[in-house]
Amino acid sequence: MHKNKFSVPLHFQILVALIAGGFFGYFFPNATIYTNWAGDMFLRGLNMIIVPLIFCSITTGVASVGSSGNLGRLGLKTMSFYIFSTLAAIITGLVLVTVIKPGVGAELGFAAPVDDISVASDSFGQTLIKIIPSNIFEAMMKGEMLSIIFFAILFGFFITRIKENARETLMAVFNAVLDVIMEITMFIIKFTPIGIFSITGKVIAQQILSGNDVGEVIARLGLYFLTVLAGLLIHGMLTLPLSVKLLGRANPIKHMKNMATPLLTAFSTSSSNATLPLTMEAVEKKDGVSNKIASFTLPLGATINMNGTALYECVAAMFIAQAYGIDLSIGQQIIVVSTALLAAIGSAGIPMAGLVMMAIVLKAVGLPLEGLGLVLAVDRILDMFRTTINVYGDTCAAVIIAKSEGEELNI
Repeated sequence: MHKNKFSVPLHFQILVALIAGGFFGYFFPNATIYTNWAGDMFLRGLNMIIVPLIFCSITTGVASVGSSGNLGRLGLKTMSFYIFSTLAAIITGLVLVTVIKPGVGAELGFAAPVDDISVASDSFGQTLIKIIPSNIFEAMMKGEMLSIIFFAILFGFFITRIKENARETLMAVFNAVLDVIMEITMFIIKFTPIGIFSITGKVIAQQILSGNDVGEVIARLGLYFLTVLAGLLIHGMLTLPLSVKLLGRANPIKHMKNMATPLLTAFSTSSSNATLPLTMEAVEKKDGVSNKIASFTLPLGATINMNGTALYECVAAMFIAQAYGIDLSIGQQIIVVSTALLAAIGSAGIPMAGLVMMAIVLKAVGLPLEGLGLVLAVDRILDMFRTTINVYGDTCAAVIIAKSEGEELNI
């Protein structure tokens, strides 16, 4: 393919679009109604390919892993790292919020209404039951990711159990479909800067038009905002890179540079799922992780590996307790940690899902649901940061698992 030697790198285009969109939304909030369509079309394009991408990639990934022993080993490694990294994030947040105490003396009057937030009624047991879809086509239509992933793993595994000629035919078909989906992905990626400009402008404009001066909001909830950001920064710049270095024996700086495009996209879209096509492309093409590993770890991670969300839920719950003058015991703090871990696993990769899961964490330790109003004002801004960490955690997992399987990477 001919490449223009004067072409600007995509991650630089996205960065410029991000900044330009922010300025546009801040200074011309009413004009964003004329550009919103571009962001909506971009997100719809990404969402259009998510279900077939996840289904085909996991099916081919599992089928290429082969035996149940290999699949079990890969699954155990992946889940072990996801639980380890999520717990590390939660504990980081818990330590920071306990030391800094951002909720002590917080202004309770600055609470946003929480009428539009519904508490997810499903228990953890019900969530596990719903992993098995009663109708896979309905699950695909509704975008129920855990159900789709479960069926894809099952389908991929049993492909390995059928006759060789049928197995090879099915594998060829799924690989061909996956190639087509990745070509569509590459086409959509070309429009990323335009989509990012529109989305960023819309987010900033909504804050301005709703009467929330971004600077004032951050100033009044500054300590809480900084506590969450500090936790995300420590996890993203220290814990995860150290994991890549020590567990994956790879270069974390080079890896982070390679992930610039998906991370900037995650920041602006606030969606792990919408970023998944770009994440897979970057991990495979730039880091050199095999499709077998990437197609198993990344779609799974986009659904259940929510490092940033789990950290945020823990800090927010402790902040609300401090603001209401409620002293949580060690036992209650352990409940916050464990509930945040389980809630992060059940949190779908969509914008604002973390806020809904937050209600479960509050309910688990008897904190008032109205406390969500304290953090609602800055939630949309923090959502961008925590989604970036969610996606970065997935990419680190792919590198570490690939290296543990003996793969030679480019980093």
